[in-house]
Amino acid sequence: MPGARKTFTSNEKAFKRIAQYLKDGELVCIFPEGKLTGDGEINEFKSGLTRILQETPVPVIPLALQGLWGSFFSRDPAKGLFRRFWSRVTLVAGSAVAVEVAEPAKLQALVGELRGTVR
Repeated sequence: MPGARKTFTSNEKAFKRIAQYLKDGELVCIFPEGKLTGDGEINEFKSGLTRILQETPVPVIPLALQGLWGSFFSRDPAKGLFRRFWSRVTLVAGSAVAVEVAEPAKLQALVGELRGTVR
């Protein structure tokens, strides 16, 4: 689901929706950085992740995307014909992390390990 940063009301609706999905047993995938990377590196995880876990305590499965940087859809400054339109993107999943230890800094480190050196 897309993030909602425009107003407090839309932000609150997004958090309520996420909580309901999780209570219903659905999977929710978020990008806790809150924005696209400008340099291919993982940005600091934002507090929204902590808020979600406080409202709806569930295990977290860390995921990492490999091969997206430099593709047509990244913000790589190398624009033009040399950008890869069709790229092999890999999704790497880690083991579930218990909500009691699912802190943003720890999860960010786990995602970094999963991604490795492939951007």
